[in-house]
Amino acid sequence: MTQMGSFTREQVAHKNNVDNLWCIIDTSVYDLTEFADAHPGGEAVLLQIAGTDCTSDFYNLHRHEVIQKYAHLKIGSIASETPSILPQNAGDLSLVPYGEPTWLMPQFKSPYYKDSHRALQKAMRVFVDTYITPEAAEKEKSGEFISDELLQRMYKAGITQTRFGPGKHLHGVKILGGVVDGGEFDYFHDLIIVQEMARSGYRGFQDGNLGGMVIGLSAVMNWGQDEVWKNQIAHDCFSGKKKLSLAISEAFAGSDVAGIRTTARKTADGKHYVVNGTKKWITNGHFSDYFVTAVKTGDGMSVLLIERGPGVETTPIKTSYSATAGTASVFFDNVKVPVTNLLGQENKGFAVIMANFNHERWTIIAASIRMSRLVTEECLKWAHQRKVFGKRLIDQPVIRQKLGKMIAHCEAIQAHIENITYQMNSLTYAEQNKHLAGPIALMKMFASRSAHEIADEAVQIFGGRAITQTGMGRLVEMFNRTNKFDSILGGTEEILADLGIRQAMKFMPKSML
Repeated sequence: MTQMGSFTREQVAHKNNVDNLWCIIDTSVYDLTEFADAHPGGEAVLLQIAGTDCTSDFYNLHRHEVIQKYAHLKIGSIASETPSILPQNAGDLSLVPYGEPTWLMPQFKSPYYKDSHRALQKAMRVFVDTYITPEAAEKEKSGEFISDELLQRMYKAGITQTRFGPGKHLHGVKILGGVVDGGEFDYFHDLIIVQEMARSGYRGFQDGNLGGMVIGLSAVMNWGQDEVWKNQIAHDCFSGKKKLSLAISEAFAGSDVAGIRTTARKTADGKHYVVNGTKKWITNGHFSDYFVTAVKTGDGMSVLLIERGPGVETTPIKTSYSATAGTASVFFDNVKVPVTNLLGQENKGFAVIMANFNHERWTIIAASIRMSRLVTEECLKWAHQRKVFGKRLIDQPVIRQKLGKMIAHCEAIQAHIENITYQMNSLTYAEQNKHLAGPIALMKMFASRSAHEIADEAVQIFGGRAITQTGMGRLVEMFNRTNKFDSILGGTEEILADLGIRQAMKFMPKSML
């Protein structure tokens, strides 16, 4: 390790040429002599600040993460001066106002969260910052799929098993080294897991991190006919040995699930189904080993677990987010599937498909609002850094108006989802299906509308950087490009708004007419 020196500002001022190019950033001294040729803006830009304190200029263009990336260029500090900018370390809470939900802010209280929730959040924040975010950044850019190493790490930490919410599958699981026992895991623990993972900020990788399994494996666990068989599949998927996706959507059937055309006909001996058809926009489909597949069977719809094998082919679909999500078309050409792979009852598959929609939509909302908050936090930081027309952005009333709108959306939806989560903890599964399908549908519609509004305002605040995939506006650009996934996946805004009202109509008292 290079020995750090102590310098005066006068000493640094003399290092102002191409052969000795030093600068000061927040009392730290950096030697940029060898870096000048590699600087994206060229040597001339660095010569403009050579020998000076360029803290203001630096933070007008860069985030503190850049300092951390190039920490090896630091050679010392200004004597007797104290840094004013606090670095963020793995696991730290944001100090930015509204950068965290209110339950994580020390000045506020919450009736929902216990000590085990707070312990889980701390451990999960460290895990995500240390292991998930670095790989997410790499894979979002390269398009490569999630690594077996990370899958194994999440499985051994008990994280993968939590992604289906509370249940018997968590009994005996010590989550993140035992900060939470699987037997006490509730929907607020679930909310924490979802939001901390979403906070990494890489939308394609978010779905590539077994998003298909999260919405598909529950059908096997809840509707599979043989306990040994379904437990083995669950274990293989939890451990990352096998991958699974939910294959419902087709070119002719998106929200209109009843419109599917993929068929399954029994063989003469009644031991197999023969499946033919095509599925489209299947998350994780390109790297999946199993497909929980909606098929037409005679007069109704059924759900089969189809294993990749002869007659099953997948091709990638290029979408608005990274190829790391493995979005694909799936082709079934005379695929023989054992009748024992039927999930639920024949011709009654609609119940299987609908059974997990509440939790799937709730998960989408939880992740969406956390990304919305992350983008709002980015805008608050940028507004305090960026100077235009001689003022910081935050000193412009129009910018404060935009930020106020963004924060209001974030706070409203977080409060809403915490209320719904409390109801999920309090109601039986049957009661959830009866009473929460409508509220969750309306909440998802509002959350994705809010994401659209927040993305739009964030782009205006960041300007050109918001349409650039690297640098200061990276998160805003990605959010603006990908927030629409949450308005489509799990049911479109229009379908869910209608569902919410139709559910309300069922309970409308005739005495009010």
